[in-house]
Order: sequence, then structure tokens, then C-alpha cells
Amino acid sequence: MLLLIIQYSSLVLLARAKSSLCRTSCAGIPIQYPFGIDDGCGSPEYRRILVCSGESLQLRTPSGTYTVENLSYDDPHVIVTDPFMWRCQDGQNYRPALPFSLDTSTRFKLSPQNEYLFFNCSEESVIIRPNTIFCEQFPERCDSSCDNASYLCRHMPECSFIMSGSSCCSYSPKATESLRLMLKYCTTYTSVYWRNLGSPHPYDRVPQYGIRVDFNIPVTTRCLQCQDPSKGNGTCGFDTHTESFMCLCNDGNSTTHCKDYDVGQHNRRAHVIAGTVSGISVAGAFGIAAGILYLKKVRAKAPVTCGVQSNENRLF
Repeated sequence: MLLLIIQYSSLVLLARAKSSLCRTSCAGIPIQYPFGIDDGCGSPEYRRILVCSGESLQLRTPSGTYTVENLSYDDPHVIVTDPFMWRCQDGQNYRPALPFSLDTSTRFKLSPQNEYLFFNCSEESVIIRPNTIFCEQFPERCDSSCDNASYLCRHMPECSFIMSGSSCCSYSPKATESLRLMLKYCTTYTSVYWRNLGSPHPYDRVPQYGIRVDFNIPVTTRCLQCQDPSKGNGTCGFDTHTESFMCLCNDGNSTTHCKDYDVGQHNRRAHVIAGTVSGISVAGAFGIAAGILYLKKVRAKAPVTCGVQSNENRLF
């Protein structure tokens, strides 16, 4: 009887943990599908990419981990910052910076709204020319040129002065590999993106430091069905072992939606997604541990027949 009580208590605690497993925000930033900061939540295509660390949300990429400043779902994009990139307050202090890169197997891509400013580049290795004039004369080589007469070099965000003693040119790469090549011949760089203010043109955008990363939201019929309020208002997730779709519900997991009559069966068959056990309270954990210890003591005192427990007194 005590064993049944312990098993029932653990199932209740697990069920409660499941219902609140998928956190919906981190550092004040909303976390929605396709993202998840708990394993098994969101789309498996974005698995382990966002990390909620302390008081900040971070994006993992092959080049490092970057703090997320903003996350938009209406115009799907992420704004991240790199503390090693140059900013106006650094003045002539140019620190080496690693080139930002993305995992090409994901649905992430560098936004065309980014512009990169490179400083003190070797004119022997980098084509440094005003883009308008150079591109008119050599359109086939325009992509490899760095514009030293760009608007941003003359109007850098947060700067109240025009740089002197250092060269600056603006570059718009077509791939992250281009950033690596440029940094071989330049002291450092920074990223500026054009933030949309929603104002009338031409005052609708302002430059800000940061890297804008665009992403796609994979829409599936099963996810829409899972999230449908009339069908239980579930949360789209996935099985952490197979990465197959799973609708996460308060009463368990389902491969369809939360009002599926067989949701209990799905719950028993599904793998427990990572992090569920962390939802069990400390008191509950101690209670279960105490129950198991008690059963072991009872077992030790139980009578045996020829060194083997009988079916009547067998506990495990």
C-alpha cells in the first residue's frame, strides 16, 4: 500500500512539472514556438539554440554565445550583441573580435539589414573604394569592395564625433565566410543594423549596434491543431529521444492534441522530456526517498524461506 502511495505521489509531481515545464519568458523576453529554453519544447530545428542563463537570454552559434537584446515573432528576427565588437565609446581602443557565424543547418540567416564596419584595413589586400563610383566601373567586383565613403562611417551610432587617425569602411557580406576573410586584413570590426521605428519614410529607420539574425517559423498542421484553444490549447514540443512531434498538455503528452481521448496512453508511451524531474519539489523528493528507505527496512526484517523470499513477502 505504501509503495502505491509513493508511486502515485511521484506521478502527480511529474504531471505538475510537465504542465509548467515550457517556460514562456526569460529576462523579460517572450519565448514562443518555434523556440524553447527547456528541452522538448518548441521545434527540434531550434533545439538547444536559446539558453536562459541567469538574468539574460543567450543565442548559441558556432562562433560563440551572444546575449539576446530583442526577439520578434511578427517580423521574425533576433537581435544579439557581441561584447568584443567595437563601439563608439571604445574610441581608438580596437580589440580583436571573432567573426560572427551561424549554423547553416538551422533556419537562421544573417539579415540584409546588417552592415559591418571594418577599421584599419590593409589597402593592399582589401578593395577600399567609394561603392557608388567603384560599382559603376567594376560591377563584377563590387561585392568584394569596402565602402570608405559610407554614411555609417561618417555617422556612427552613439558617436558625437567623426573618427580621425583610423580608416573605416562599410561592408555587406553575402556569407559569414566573408567576415573571416576581411578580418585577416583589418584590425577589428563592428556590426550595425537598421532598426525599424515604424515612422513615415525616410525617418523610419535608425542605425544601432548589434547583429540582426532572421529566422523562419516552421508551421505544421499538427502544431496548429495542438495550439487550437478548442482542442485544449496545448504547447508544441517534441520527443527528446526521437525528435518526433509531441503536443504537451496539462494531463500528459499527445501526438495530436490535448482533447484526444487517448492522451493518457500517449503520456505513458512518451519519453519524459529533459528537465521534468527538476520540477519535483524538494519535500516530495525527500518523501519518496524516505518511503523507499522504509520499504528497504521492512524488506530486511521480512521472513525468508531457504534464503529466498516468498511471493507473499516479496516487496521488489
